[in-house]
Amino acid sequence: MFAESLVPVSDDPVVELFVAQSARCAERPLLVVHGGPDWDHSYLREPLARLAGHRRIVLPDLRGCGRSTRGLADGAYTPAVATTDLVRLLDALGIERADVLGFSYGGLIAQRLALAAPERVRRLVVASSSVLPVPEDAFDGWRERTERMAAEAEVWSDPSLSGPELTRAAALAAAPANVWRPDALPGYLDVLAGVRFSGEWMRPWQAGTLPGPRLPDAPRRLADSGIPLLLLHGRQDMTFPVGLVAPTLELIPGARASVVEEAGHMAHIDQPRAWLEALEAFLSGPSAD
Repeated sequence: MFAESLVPVSDDPVVELFVAQSARCAERPLLVVHGGPDWDHSYLREPLARLAGHRRIVLPDLRGCGRSTRGLADGAYTPAVATTDLVRLLDALGIERADVLGFSYGGLIAQRLALAAPERVRRLVVASSSVLPVPEDAFDGWRERTERMAAEAEVWSDPSLSGPELTRAAALAAAPANVWRPDALPGYLDVLAGVRFSGEWMRPWQAGTLPGPRLPDAPRRLADSGIPLLLLHGRQDMTFPVGLVAPTLELIPGARASVVEEAGHMAHIDQPRAWLEALEAFLSGPSAD
């Protein structure tokens, strides 16, 4: 289904991104930016693989993640550098313009890409993420979220864990919070078993030196860009609150939203058909020009 390769995007330091692409490289490319960031792209292969018959699906691992270059100095892991990598990846793959889907943390990187190189982005999907910052009180009073996230909090406070082991343990502990439907949980755990976790971005994050991924005045700048925008969100997302969708639409009048019912942060796992249908409906529209 996917052809895999390493693609050079930087000479100093040397950085290669591991990329999985639709074996049938059709036109209409879709660049998918994973979250984490210390995950790889694999948890997003399904249901996106179902688009491979008529789309060129491009799934890179960000630097320091998955099978891309690791072992760089902490200063080499920043949202700005990751954005530059993606522009260079499009160059290397001969893609002049792509639809871009950013998931979770990847949604923040995707926004940076759209604003850094708007001529390269046809349509932008911010999935299980947000344009607006998450308020500290966004989840106050949601008892079930507190209960579901308790196990993950214990993992992050465990001094015996570090690096990829900590990232993996946290992902597993957070699974009941990230997936809303209990019957979807076993399949999600199988997906996590195949993720190549890393701990490269965690080091500067724990040291307090990792720059924040959000750009100032992002809503206005995205509105001014004219790039068609879809907010694709699970109703029960416990990481990025669904309550940020409506105020974002007010700030970006041309944006659209699709809120998937009975779905959490991993909305594509909870409700793959509804999630994919919403994505396809949006991507089938024309570009801004």
